[in-house]
Amino acid sequence: MNNILVTKEVTKQYGEHLALNKVSLEIPKNSIYGLLGPNGAGKTTLIRIINQITFPDSGEVYFDGESLKPEHIAQIGYLPEERGLYKKMKVGEQALYLAQLKGLSKNDAKLRLKYWFDRLEIGDWWNKKVQELSKGMAQKIQFIVTVLHEPKLLIFDEPFSGFDPINANIIKDEILTLKEKGASIIFSTHRMESVEELCEYIALLHQSEKILDGRLVDIKKAYKNNMFQIGLEVAQGEDLIKELSSKFDISLSQFNPEENQLDFKVQLPNGDSNEMLAYLSTRANVNRFVETIPSANEIFIKNIQEKGVNE
Repeated sequence: MNNILVTKEVTKQYGEHLALNKVSLEIPKNSIYGLLGPNGAGKTTLIRIINQITFPDSGEVYFDGESLKPEHIAQIGYLPEERGLYKKMKVGEQALYLAQLKGLSKNDAKLRLKYWFDRLEIGDWWNKKVQELSKGMAQKIQFIVTVLHEPKLLIFDEPFSGFDPINANIIKDEILTLKEKGASIIFSTHRMESVEELCEYIALLHQSEKILDGRLVDIKKAYKNNMFQIGLEVAQGEDLIKELSSKFDISLSQFNPEENQLDFKVQLPNGDSNEMLAYLSTRANVNRFVETIPSANEIFIKNIQEKGVNE
């Protein structure tokens, strides 16, 4: 099987609230899959179903080619957005306890915990109580406990919450390393810059339904709108931009007379960039001509807004 997880028309309702409406996803093995959507879209409900905290009203969930079963929980690691460490317990004592709950022997748990505590340079935290730790420090402990038993599937819900930029980068690198070692990862976040950096695939949920999914690079290509960023070295930049504005859809233009530098964006209706480049080359020295690919954030906003308008 090429997919670690498949959901087929999964539906879940709480009273009058429809949390998921026939959501179907295919999450490839050894990938980082972004599960995106605004608050209330259904992401948490889907994650809870995968972890068998709750169950769908209808639809099917398959884990590594088999119908999802209780024994699959041992092969899943889940870092929830709302953390749950016992504040008065010592860090090492608690990590050891939680590791054994994941099925590790006490000896194996100690060895793996030592590896991770050394790797993240937190060995001197072992005898501290959780209540003595900052939010970011406690987050590191929960990250370790989530990955310690080396599950096939890891689910990270807002994993960078509480981290400063340096520690966020450390955890980001660890997530990439886990993927390189064979883990499959579901990554839920509102931080679109993290999606750009980490995710190969995404699914966008909105109001209980999936409205977009696929390989991120393919989705971004599909949302191209023939917009180009152009930089010209030209003496009479203001005159040239007036001329261009009469012929093309120009936006965000700026002219620096001290450097004879004209920068602007242009949308080409037929996408013929070669013709535009040839034309500009007769008028100025072209030092920048780059097609603008929409960001994950722009695609996210566009789809949510269009969904709202269509309703």
